[in-house]
Amino acid sequence: MKIHVHDTTADTAADAAAALRRAILTAAARDGTPARWPDFVALHFNSDYVADVLREGLMRDGDQADDRACDDGGDDSQHAAPREAPHGGSAPGDTPTAGAPAEAPPRATSPGALHGASSCRGVMSGRGALTEAAVSAGAFCIDDPLGDYGTALCAISADCPAAQAAASALNRALVAAGRVGEAPDLIWLSPTPGQEEQVLAGIESVVGPGVPVVGGSAADNTVAGGWQIFDAAQCATEGVLVSVLFPSGTISLAYQNGYAPAGPRGVATQVEGRRLVRIDDRPAAQVYDEWSGVGILNDGASAQSNILAASTLRPLGRPVAADDRSDTYLLAHPSTVHPDGAIELFADVHEGEVLVQMQGDLDGLASRAGRVADLARTAADLRPQDIAGALMVYCGGCMLATQDRMDSVVSGIAVALPQVPFLGIFTFGEQGNIMGVGNRHGNLMISCVLFSK
Repeated sequence: MKIHVHDTTADTAADAAAALRRAILTAAARDGTPARWPDFVALHFNSDYVADVLREGLMRDGDQADDRACDDGGDDSQHAAPREAPHGGSAPGDTPTAGAPAEAPPRATSPGALHGASSCRGVMSGRGALTEAAVSAGAFCIDDPLGDYGTALCAISADCPAAQAAASALNRALVAAGRVGEAPDLIWLSPTPGQEEQVLAGIESVVGPGVPVVGGSAADNTVAGGWQIFDAAQCATEGVLVSVLFPSGTISLAYQNGYAPAGPRGVATQVEGRRLVRIDDRPAAQVYDEWSGVGILNDGASAQSNILAASTLRPLGRPVAADDRSDTYLLAHPSTVHPDGAIELFADVHEGEVLVQMQGDLDGLASRAGRVADLARTAADLRPQDIAGALMVYCGGCMLATQDRMDSVVSGIAVALPQVPFLGIFTFGEQGNIMGVGNRHGNLMISCVLFSK
């Protein structure tokens, strides 16, 4: 198994698709597979790019003439220049598009297992975080002739609710991988925000609870609903995108957060969907304001409706027992205070659940990604030289809060995984597997998936 990571800061989706396509096929040529597209491509991108243009650009018939960006002497000035990676240069497989050879890459068939989802403000890789000023996209490419991979998207609608859409997408992905009736080693998931718990239920209705699910909800830049997902056949703004991975190597993963209990706790006594109405039979906003000290209320009325930024360092936690019986916490991010004193969350809570006030700080959030990567590595006793590549999921809310510390986030991952190519995405909800608990959806979470060679 070989993994390559490519990224671009092209101005338009068409230019980004051309740059990534060229980089992907050039890497394949260097590996001696000139007419072979990678077996799996996870493409994550700033939502300012138009998903359908990206998809069409990557799916372009390999027999057609290459576009301007692939011609001899083509102008690559719109792409990010190579930057020195933290702690020792660019990671092997992290291929800057500006550094790719100018000659046209070998012809190749179009991708099959293509997993595309938008990421808040862009992506990060071993060369840094591409989230400020520039529009960016990144591709995580697996070359694995001995493995099997499949991707499928199903739109969510009144006739096809979230759980049904997830089950349908998963079954189609298994068909695409040629592994119908089998349990994959990993499911890489990109739902659109809003119904992630139902999505997980739909997945487990097909493969049961034993298959780890890792991923994150598609995001935009302003929480305005501009998220996008696509596979090789279609795009959607409300749906479920599922990839099944049967790699020839092993997988190791970790799923955690960078917060600690602050002390106060209570019980959710009235819940309406994702509206937390009452805690301990009192208005939820009033209780949360007392616990957190965020200052969201003024004389009993809502001081502000959108509290996403204000609550990022003070989320609510739900204790779940891990394998060692110690408590770990699944987080719910308060997003909105309603005039009736209810709080909207980015995750489901249930009546009778214990809620704990959590607290974090910016330094802890910046360092946690490296710690999660190190945990994934040590859990499988992997040496860095044994790792082909890594996928990182870092909450978009955490990224926005630590925007001026993103170099530290990237360098922490590089220290934990020296010379390992990785792609990091910024999501509006994170799905992961807690050992001894199972697959869960949470907010402000971080996960890492490692692929061995």
